[in-house]
Amino acid sequence: MQINAEQLKQLIEACLFVQAKPITLKELRETVLAPFSVSRERIRAAVEELQQDYLPRGVQLVKVAGGYRFQSREELSPYLQVLWQEKAPKYSRATLETLAVIAYRQPVTRGDIEQVRGVAVGSHTIKVLSERNWIRVVGHKEVAGRPVLYATTTEFLSYFGLDTLADLPPLTDPESLAALFSNREQAAEQLEESTNE
Repeated sequence: MQINAEQLKQLIEACLFVQAKPITLKELRETVLAPFSVSRERIRAAVEELQQDYLPRGVQLVKVAGGYRFQSREELSPYLQVLWQEKAPKYSRATLETLAVIAYRQPVTRGDIEQVRGVAVGSHTIKVLSERNWIRVVGHKEVAGRPVLYATTTEFLSYFGLDTLADLPPLTDPESLAALFSNREQAAEQLEESTNE
């Protein structure tokens, strides 16, 4: 079955609009575009056109977590916050520090996190991050006791507006992560700022 360029853009736009999470080009091709003879390149071109169409608008089509989604322009966020009755949850410093260690050092064990932070990691902290679906178990380290290895998820990337882990703010040298946590207040503030963006 054939689909013209305008219909293709409309169908992709509608799909991205109703989807609650980022959707990849492959998912587009295998779901809503499955009945049509359309190449990956043609889908990519249509998505890029849509991105250009939305540039001057209050809503943008962005690439996050390996897929595409619509989101409001960042500079409009302060004005739109009044629409949400629920306040965004506040996370403890321990939770934010643990998440940062996992994001930058993954896959990591609880012991690895404790070594960087210098304090024990509570079960509640891991539970909060797991329930939020920001981290997941990716295996076990091949050492005595076989401790669990944690890594971040695509939901983590999506929430923080990252396409890949390479989009995390860079660390300048191997000691940066440890230095980052020598001043825990500053680290928590930096992570909380990125959470609010």
